[in-house]
Amino acid sequence: MGKRAFIFPGQGSQYVGMAKDLFENSVEAKEMIKTADDILGFNLSHIMFNGPEEELKQTRVTQPAIFVHSAVLFSMLRTIEAQGYAGHSLGEFSALYASGAVQYYEALSLVKVRAQAMQKAGEINKGTLAAIVGLSDEEVEKITQEASSFGIVQCANFNSPGQIVISGSVDGVRKAMDIAKSKGAKLVKELVVSGAFHSPLMEPAKAMLLEQLNKTNFYDPKFPVYANVDAKANIDKNRIKDLLYAQLTAPVRWEQTIKNMIADGFDEFVEIGPGKVLQGLVKRIAPEANVYGIEKYSEVEKYL
Repeated sequence: MGKRAFIFPGQGSQYVGMAKDLFENSVEAKEMIKTADDILGFNLSHIMFNGPEEELKQTRVTQPAIFVHSAVLFSMLRTIEAQGYAGHSLGEFSALYASGAVQYYEALSLVKVRAQAMQKAGEINKGTLAAIVGLSDEEVEKITQEASSFGIVQCANFNSPGQIVISGSVDGVRKAMDIAKSKGAKLVKELVVSGAFHSPLMEPAKAMLLEQLNKTNFYDPKFPVYANVDAKANIDKNRIKDLLYAQLTAPVRWEQTIKNMIADGFDEFVEIGPGKVLQGLVKRIAPEANVYGIEKYSEVEKYL
């Protein structure tokens, strides 16, 4: 028997209208979403359901929106068991909630602080991200080292074979983009974001996050949560804080995470939350795996 994993998306999967059908069809969803509005102190649900998109794209809104959408879906599916969890960047918080490592309201308070801190860090240290497709991890690592004399730049996400996101100062990233093009990358594309996530430019966000992490109660996860920072399974509540703290400025090792999960016997991956980004990545990393997604009320019903 293979094992089932629940995986949770990160920033970039948001869209206007997200979770509206859940709110309209489920009392539990409605309660959780209203609770989120209270905890956050602004009308998140209104922005999720109606936009405007510009506002939904603000980091301080995007992160709670994706977390809430994922957490609500998971709660509706909780009769279905998974033997492991992972989430991409912000999605790691959804994974920890799903694993029982942190309660909903505390997880959301943590996401609220993280989102505000990252948005603020992005305003203090202007930076950018770029996707590079068609080069190996080693080649891109070398390129970032070569470009670093022009400004801070490092690998931010190892998403799937030959698909890497780099992050850093505008000058550093653009220099790396030029080098990547000259080295024959298939695609080099700057991404529209509000900060250089998973790079040293997020350093100013760490103190704010740490303060909130210290106030948060963590519990041993029911099943392992594979962390972004080292791609390894964790069932120890005492490590969670360090892993989440380090995650802000460290790369997301998504490709390695999925490979490690496959090696540990997982053969079914269910993406829970908005969008289909992770389903696409898992299919590229492990074509043999069974991959599903649940983001709408109708899919919850079908899956149950």
